[in-house]
Amino acid sequence: MERSTLYDYAGGEAAFVALTAALHERCLEDPMLNHPFSHDMDPEHLERLTEYLAEVFGGPPAYSALGGGHAAMLLIHAGTGADDELPNRFVTCFDLAMDDANLPRDVEFRRVLHEYMVWAVGDVHSYSPIGSVVPTHATFPRWSWDGLQT
Repeated sequence: MERSTLYDYAGGEAAFVALTAALHERCLEDPMLNHPFSHDMDPEHLERLTEYLAEVFGGPPAYSALGGGHAAMLLIHAGTGADDELPNRFVTCFDLAMDDANLPRDVEFRRVLHEYMVWAVGDVHSYSPIGSVVPTHATFPRWSWDGLQT
């Protein structure tokens, strides 16, 4: 029997809207993450982040439909010279935001989302050094109950 997507299991669009809003609030509360989340942010950032995460976990391809895909997301974050502590702090905010957004408390579900975010921040942070070059055709990640799908 095939399991539902992580997107559907979470509760669909409403769940990802709540998760993104909660993550944003958590990042604003963090002294290190506050600056990038409170200054010069694209007014559509939360909507784009919601679409991105939803698509990663099996939701509609709304982010990809905008054009640019994964490479475009990486370019937004590349070359910032972000502190090496930032990834761990972001993952902590994400884990707490899952509670704030009332996502299912299923241990396996939470583990899979956590593992995605650890992978994702590692990927993004690898392009953080000043002068980093992002590949123009970076493959959009798809995440399932079994992890990264290739």
